[in-house]
Amino acid sequence: MTTIDQSARLALPFLAPGQAGKELTHNEALVRLDMLVQPVVAGAGGNVPPADPRPGQCWIVGAAPEGLWAGQAQALAGWTGDGWRFVRPAEGYAAWNASTRQPIVYHDGAWHDGDVCAGRLVIGGETVVGARGAAIDDPVGGTIVDNVAREVLTRILSALRQHGLIAR
Repeated sequence: MTTIDQSARLALPFLAPGQAGKELTHNEALVRLDMLVQPVVAGAGGNVPPADPRPGQCWIVGAAPEGLWAGQAQALAGWTGDGWRFVRPAEGYAAWNASTRQPIVYHDGAWHDGDVCAGRLVIGGETVVGARGAAIDDPVGGTIVDNVAREVLTRILSALRQHGLIAR
């Protein structure tokens, strides 16, 4: 019979039957939950631990960590009164990055700071941004040339292209 010593998704430690010091395992699980439920990180991408962290603060470790963070690339690092705790990210982990004031999400093997991925933007029940539209050519020709109107249309099309709403 195989014994399981931690939860599948969050790697929370389980109590073992007859285990002495069960409070240590239970408290470790609570510390990990405190890091992972509605996480807020003080920053992301740093490779050196901060000099004076406060209990409860978290960071996302960079790609080439040093010192006490060595070997923990891209992990969520949380400071406790007993030292650093690390959680390896899984696909879809998300946090609030306090330093950029943006969401940061782990997917495709990396943290993406400020990217919001969605199929469409719905406000008040109405889709206001959906899939990108096809390219629209700048105005040319016509029987009556209105340079002011043509300039306005060109600027509108340029803005739509710049924001990715229509193809270039």
